[in-house]
Amino acid sequence: MTLTVAIFAHQEERRIGLCLASLPLDRADTIFHVLVNGTTDATVERAKAAAGGRPHVIVHDIAQGGKSRTWNHAVHHLLTGAEDAVIFMDGDAEITPGSFDALVADLAAHPNANASAGMPMNGRMAHVYREGLKAEGGLFGDLYALSGRFVADIRARGLRLPDDLIGDDGLVAAWAHTDLMDDSHWVHDRVRHCDGAGFLAEQVSIARPSTWAMQYKRLINYSVRFFQNRIVSDIMTREGPAGLPARLASLYGEWLPRWRPRPGLTGWFDRKALQRMRDAA
Repeated sequence: MTLTVAIFAHQEERRIGLCLASLPLDRADTIFHVLVNGTTDATVERAKAAAGGRPHVIVHDIAQGGKSRTWNHAVHHLLTGAEDAVIFMDGDAEITPGSFDALVADLAAHPNANASAGMPMNGRMAHVYREGLKAEGGLFGDLYALSGRFVADIRARGLRLPDDLIGDDGLVAAWAHTDLMDDSHWVHDRVRHCDGAGFLAEQVSIARPSTWAMQYKRLINYSVRFFQNRIVSDIMTREGPAGLPARLASLYGEWLPRWRPRPGLTGWFDRKALQRMRDAA
């Protein structure tokens, strides 16, 4: 068994130690790539301290930020193509014991599946999120696994996420469901949902003002993702993954005139998102 874990971390000096402490770093059959990207805080130093000198826990200091860009770097430059499975996770999540084995076993037991999703385990809405994830066939970027065969196919075709995409998980799930074809080839069961694998995410707290700022930025990103998904869905319906541009911003000029903020509080964050997208265009 060859297993590789890609851990994405941006400005995670508070959480990266907790994240790595929750992982089975002493597994001899596993390579851990800690992908610190676009970071100006102490994430790199704290990740190296948590790695404890283990040679198979490799901390990368990547100057340019962006999770999708870093995902592309990991898949096309750090993997070998010979992995049996690859686990992707976020550096602010804590992983529940046994999750890696459960994800690998789930993929092994279902050879036609391309992905297996870990489940959210904390928060008031965790049950709702779990049921929604299963019904929609989605993935959470906090924790999911791809089969080595599927990753090798992505590499062989040279497919890359748009560098400025917010929400790698949604597009990766679509790739997995369609087996790297257009949306007419969608098969729900190509994405599994593994109850034996889970993650704990940091919760927004009134007692911690730092989480307010985190949530504010997150809600703007959700709005950007909402509009980006309309572009991605159109391309995936007509052309499939091969039609995706290197940067979605290259298409904003065509799409921005069609978009308006949604009603209510969401519209506040939509306006912020649309301004960001105009600036990027």
